[in-house]
Amino acid sequence: MGSVEKRIALLDDLEKRYKELKEYIDLFKDEESISIAEEISENLRELKVKTEDCFVQTILSGKYDDCDAIVSLHAGAGGTEAQDWVQMLYRMYTRFCEREGYKVKVLDVLAGDDAGIKSVSFLISGGEKPYGCLKSEHGVHRLVRISPFDSNKRRHTSFASVDVTPKVDDVDEIEIKPDEIRVDVYRSSGAGGQHVNTTDSAVRITHLETGIVVTCQNERSQIQNRETAMAMLKSKLIIRKEEADQIKLDQAKGSLKKIEWGSQIRSYVFCPYTMVKDHRTNYETSDVTGVMDGDIKDFILDYLKKSV
Repeated sequence: MGSVEKRIALLDDLEKRYKELKEYIDLFKDEESISIAEEISENLRELKVKTEDCFVQTILSGKYDDCDAIVSLHAGAGGTEAQDWVQMLYRMYTRFCEREGYKVKVLDVLAGDDAGIKSVSFLISGGEKPYGCLKSEHGVHRLVRISPFDSNKRRHTSFASVDVTPKVDDVDEIEIKPDEIRVDVYRSSGAGGQHVNTTDSAVRITHLETGIVVTCQNERSQIQNRETAMAMLKSKLIIRKEEADQIKLDQAKGSLKKIEWGSQIRSYVFCPYTMVKDHRTNYETSDVTGVMDGDIKDFILDYLKKSV
């Protein structure tokens, strides 16, 4: 079923649910009962969920919103504390993907020195519009908590960057010459099968002009790792070009939108109070435990609503 057919089917389903809800309300006016009230409440809940789905489908119509998403997490300064924060964020996103029906495939992971993860890249696929949904997570995420690694129980602030790129299928439009990149091969360091730590199968590609670095180690061979890494690099270059073209367009119109991909977008405070706040939309919640367990859809929806 194509995207247009899906939208029509979703609208038809919304209309059907609305009519059913109206019938229950009319019935309740004639016969007030707990069972009818419960049916109304359940129908309202389901209608809300479906309406949100319809909203997302409507506004996520960008060129790459249907693409799979490549998410990369990197620890900021702070050693073990920052690396533990990356591992916490990785768990948060994998739990979110489980909730939403997305599949997660690890492409590259670099373990922390003592605990946590220094960096990890993973592919999110399946479900509805992976990149369109996850692109709002791009930026710097800040953690404030009492560090479990500090024997004096002091409060620490840690940072991690989240990079979200669409996996563009048609990457032939980007041509990369051999002299424009540096390719390094090295021994895989994470879980990935029988060849891990026995062959130099992992691949790191550096684009010399832009400084963009991509790595892949979890495919079965060096050739496959190189192909995946090259596709990742081309996707990043395509998006970089799109952003540059948008800046030129805004300048031509006499206005320049502030691009804040690298700025702090969200804070997660565990102490002295509990709060997660998105600094772009001011949406916040005190349910830190729920958020860290993957309940971030409200943050994503609020961002999408306010970015229309």
